[in-house]
Amino acid sequence: MQPLKLVALDEQDLAIVSAHAQDAVLKVADIAWLAKERRVLLTMNRFVWEKKARLFSREHERRRAVLHFEGVSQVRSTGIERGRGDAVLELLAIRFIPGAAPAGEIELDFAGGATMVLSVDYIEARLADLGGAWATAARPRHGV
Repeated sequence: MQPLKLVALDEQDLAIVSAHAQDAVLKVADIAWLAKERRVLLTMNRFVWEKKARLFSREHERRRAVLHFEGVSQVRSTGIERGRGDAVLELLAIRFIPGAAPAGEIELDFAGGATMVLSVDYIEARLADLGGAWATAARPRHGV
């Protein structure tokens, strides 16, 4: 499988990035806000949802990936303790909340109620795999 490379420049694109990043796991220390560059980076282990596997198969993959956002003017969070760098977060969804166009907020929702909100001047996000995949028997499950 080829490494994934996605770019989001509008709300619809961001929904596609969100679907591919769903259930990614990362440590708090893997989040970087580069304030001078107006960029936020999240380095994560992404579950490869796009790989066609049988429903009850134990043949699943994760890949190391980076997700970054441009044009970030402010970062707020709840439920994320920056002092606990080894704490693990599971990304559930990424949403755009429109403001004065093209600005708005990008909300990253994590399992357990943690949230990160990025104030952005515009939507520009990139998700890219960094290397090879590794097998995992665990497939994320979601309650209804």
